[in-house]
Amino acid sequence: MTKLEQMNAILADLLKLDTSAFNEQTELLGALPEFDSMAVVGLITAMEETFGIAVNDDDLDAELFETVGSVLSYVDTAGARA
Repeated sequence: MTKLEQMNAILADLLKLDTSAFNEQTELLGALPEFDSMAVVGLITAMEETFGIAVNDDDLDAELFETVGSVLSYVDTAGARA
């Protein structure tokens, strides 16, 4: 399973949406009403568990959650730090 597929599975579970058509350009924050503050918290937890990363509080900003691609880019960066 690719990271995109893993991320889409996480988002499908959190948002209760069909994310099969989501790609790296799919907008999240501000574009999907379901992607609220509680979904962000759930996504952070799921990212840490699924990808074995630690999300630093200093890294949390709106740009991180702008698109699926920005989240995946963060996962790659955080994974490289681990």
